[in-house]
Amino acid sequence: MPPTLSPQRPRLALFDLDHTLLPLDSDYEWGEFTIRLGWCDRTEFGRRNQAFYDDYLAGRLDVHDYVRFATEAVCRRGRAEAEAAHAQFMREVIAPAIRAEALALLRQHRDAGDEVLIITATNEFVTRPIAQALGVQQLLAVELEQADGWYTGAIRGTPSMREGKVQRMTEWLAARGLDWDRVDSTFYSDSFNDVPLLERVDHPVATNPDARLRALATERGWPILDLFAPETP
Repeated sequence: MPPTLSPQRPRLALFDLDHTLLPLDSDYEWGEFTIRLGWCDRTEFGRRNQAFYDDYLAGRLDVHDYVRFATEAVCRRGRAEAEAAHAQFMREVIAPAIRAEALALLRQHRDAGDEVLIITATNEFVTRPIAQALGVQQLLAVELEQADGWYTGAIRGTPSMREGKVQRMTEWLAARGLDWDRVDSTFYSDSFNDVPLLERVDHPVATNPDARLRALATERGWPILDLFAPETP
């Protein structure tokens, strides 16, 4: 159940996406999907994609290098082909991974009158349709620079990763005449990379946490939510 929050302030329910609301990493899976489409060489792309994912898990990812790599095929293929491929990705990979537990948690917060946001280190091309499929309108993702109406492979503005998530949320609040002291905020995340934002909100919830986050949450007394029940074979 969502935490009981103060009625005096607007309530925000913030969610990481990958391994928090989804039982997979959408960025990694999109890369694997492009291999299956034949857009990328399986051996070389697969090796680099895995290396970047390992760097993310270890907290040492260079997000600018990764985004240039991850969006190279999308930039090269162009809008029409890339968007058609993403629609197929949604049908074949994402839709089967959307779990009832995640939808129920989002619904509980909406029914309680909370403003629901997804804040993710995955880029907006991959994640915007996923947020829509989850029924979440507010998305803070890595924004992509555009030229001549399509992506260039560069990041626009502050990437929503590690401390950047705090900055992006601070900017989102300021644009609405708010600040952290005037909202009551909850953040759900699985990742140790998200400790800066977990420390900033009023109600951190370690959700399906990785080993380092689980240990930290236990030490600090943060709630731990294992949202996804094990799959039945």
